Amino acid sequence: MAIFVDADACPVKDEALRVAERHGLKIYFVSNSWMRLPESPMIERVVVPEGPDVADDWIATRVGKADIAVTNDIPLAARCLKAGAQALGATGKPFTDANIGMAMAMRDLGSHLRETGESKGYNAAFTKQDRSRFLQALEQAVQASKRR
Repeated sequence: MAIFVDADACPVKDEALRVAERHGLKIYFVSNSWMRLPESPMIERVVVPEGPDVADDWIATRVGKADIAVTNDIPLAARCLKAGAQALGATGKPFTDANIGMAMAMRDLGSHLRETGESKGYNAAFTKQDRSRFLQALEQAVQASKRR
């Protein structure tokens, strides 16, 4: 059981590490460039080459049934679910087999609206409540994975 973090734009790296350390889990921070992280025997930094979806591919080919992926990338979340892993967004929203199809459809619609100029694509600010929800959701995901 491990936690895989799509780390390039992840706002909850510290929170994910706290949960991993509390449960003695290996945590992989996967990114396109080196990033400063605390020193911990639980952390494995994985720096992949630049390119579209290289970090996603690294995670998707290694994540397994007992694992948890932390990502806001909906296609990556879908790939992780297909591998049997759990997937969480940075705001604590779990991706599931029941909601991933709608998430993909909304992503595609948003992309289309931005391309046509119908939408500017503004994202809501990341809040303390989002951080708290993420911590709670990750803790629940770890507990669920341990029960399996």
